[in-house]
This record gives sequence, C-alpha cells and structure tokens, in this order.
Amino acid sequence: MRVVVIGATGNVGTSILRALVAEPVVTSLVGVARRVPRTDGSSTVGPPHDAAQWVRVDLADAETVADRLDEALAGADAVIHLVWAIQPARDPETLHRINVGGTRAVTDAVVRNRVPHLLFMSASGVYSPGPADGSDVDEDWPRDGVPGSSYALQKAEVEHHLDAVEEAAPWLTVTRLRAAIMLQREAGAEIGRYFLGPLGQIGLKVAVGPLGQAVGGAVRGWRGLPEPAEPPLFPLMPFPAGLRLQVLHPDDTAAAVRAAVVGRHGGAFNLAPDGGLTGQDLADLLAAGQLVELPVGLLRTGLDLASRAHVVPIDAGWLDMAAANIVMDTSRAREVLRWRPTRSQGEVLLEVLHGVLERASADTPPLQR
Repeated sequence: MRVVVIGATGNVGTSILRALVAEPVVTSLVGVARRVPRTDGSSTVGPPHDAAQWVRVDLADAETVADRLDEALAGADAVIHLVWAIQPARDPETLHRINVGGTRAVTDAVVRNRVPHLLFMSASGVYSPGPADGSDVDEDWPRDGVPGSSYALQKAEVEHHLDAVEEAAPWLTVTRLRAAIMLQREAGAEIGRYFLGPLGQIGLKVAVGPLGQAVGGAVRGWRGLPEPAEPPLFPLMPFPAGLRLQVLHPDDTAAAVRAAVVGRHGGAFNLAPDGGLTGQDLADLLAAGQLVELPVGLLRTGLDLASRAHVVPIDAGWLDMAAANIVMDTSRAREVLRWRPTRSQGEVLLEVLHGVLERASADTPPLQR
C-alpha cells in the first residue's frame, strides 16, 4: 500500500508517519510539506522521516499546487490530509486560502489521480454547539461549526465540500476523523508561540514559580485548607464557568489513522477519551483543588481586547469554540476501528504543560527553506 501524508513534518504528521512505518501493509510512504527535509547532504534525516519519499507542495501556491500534488499522488492507495493553519489568526483570508482552498486542491488531485481513499483530519470544532442538557454528541450531530470561530467555520465548510466530493465520486472512500484537542510535550514551543505569545509565556512561568507558590499558600491559609502533600503546579486554577474540555495525544490519533487507512473505513469517527474535563477536574489535577470560576462573557471581552491590542496571538473565536460545550461520543471509533486511547486526559495535560514550560519541540529534521 502506498500512502501519501500531506502535512507530514508537523507534530501530528510525525506521529502518523511513525505509526505507518510500523504497519507491514504500508510498503511505500510519501511525505508532503511546504518545507521538506533537506536532501543536500548537510544533515541526517532520522526516523520516521527517513522512511518517506518527500515532495514539496505549497497548497497556497495556485500556479504550482496541481502539478506538485499530481507528482505526490501518483500511484497512491490512500491520501491523509493534515494541513491546517491557525495563524495568522487576524488574517482570515489567508487562513481560508490555506485551509479551505488547500483542501479543495487536495480533493481535486485525489479525484484527478483516482486515489481510492482520502482521510481528512477534522476536529470537534466542526460541530454546532452541543446540546443544552450537556449530553455527548455523536457523528450525526449538526456540522455547522461555532459562530465567531473561523477555525470551526472553516472545518465545517471543508466537511460540506467533502460531502459534495463523495456525491460526485461514489468510487472514493472518504474518512473524517474528528479529533479532540491534540496535545503533546513536543508541541510545547508551538503552543506557547501560537496561543500564549511572549507575555502569556512569562505569566505561565511566574504562576509556576516561587511567587505562584507563595500566592497558593496564602490562598490556602485564608481558606483554612491544609497544605497538600506535594506542591501543586499552579497556585489556583482560573477557568471559564461551565466549560468542559477533551484532549487527546497525537500518538492515539495516529493509531486511529493507521486503523482507518489499513481497513479503508469510510465515514466519520469521533476521537477522544471518554467524558469531558471540568474546571474542578483541572483544579484537582494542577492546583490542589483551588478552582476560581470566571464568567465566560467577561473572559471573552478581555480576550477580544487583548487580541486586538496584539497582546495575545489568538482571537476570541477560540473561547467561543470552547464555550460551545462539545463533548464527543466515541463509540463508533471504538467499535469499527477497534480503537481506544492509551493516555488519560490528565496525563496529556501534564505532559503538554511541561512541554510549554520547557519550550519543547519535536525532533524533526532540518527543513528546506
């Protein structure tokens, strides 16, 4: 089986390459990226990147994208499309050109080259806001995204485009993996840069340092609470009231990709651990139970002002998406793909927080400019 991975140099792409290298059915791998590993002999490309043939494709370059994709997809049995830009958050036209326009270029190439299987990495954000009663959503929940979130609305636009592609090309198997927030230690530097910015990273350092510990001790003393056996990571946990989160490790995502590609399973699959993390769950894990709930509306106003002032790199749409209260039911992935996450949400959160503090990054090869 010849598999093409578009977006193969990122954190998720690297995890997927690693899973596919270990799969005997996959006999040939093609990695596609805007910047591919160097092949000039100036550096050594290590595993899993050394197992792939590399093709440079810029999905936003209208003049070259079709020819480049045709080169990459020649003889492919499956295409995994991972590319999705989240920055620059204040430039929705550029994001739309890469995310929606780039996906259209990929689907056109898949149809043009008669590749029998396309897997698109979607996300929980594709869903409309969750039920008022807080129950979990399955793959049949409406897919119109979350108003105010360009990320969610563009995911929904792409999925509706895939509906049209499936109707026009009934011979094509299309798989949509709707994953929870994917986090790992190696994404720490990227998360800090894309979501926190310089000031946010400084604030995080202060919170986990001596000053933060002193604040936490003062708060516990004021509340008459005993000191925990071990110092918590944070002095207290501020969290939007009523929100729940689901987080997933990319290695678990990669296991689902491997199962879907090898079995050529079409349709949609939610990927997440069971249940959603509440603010109290996070406080118990990270702050010795000290939760401070904050009104979502107040937080949104503050985030919007901070974004407009370029204090933080993200916009308020990310909070809108979180406030949509989407917690996914993953029964279909467990039954059809025989998939089950191997890491708890608490483990994933602790891993990525330490990664952000350490500014950790993936051990990817030097890339061409």
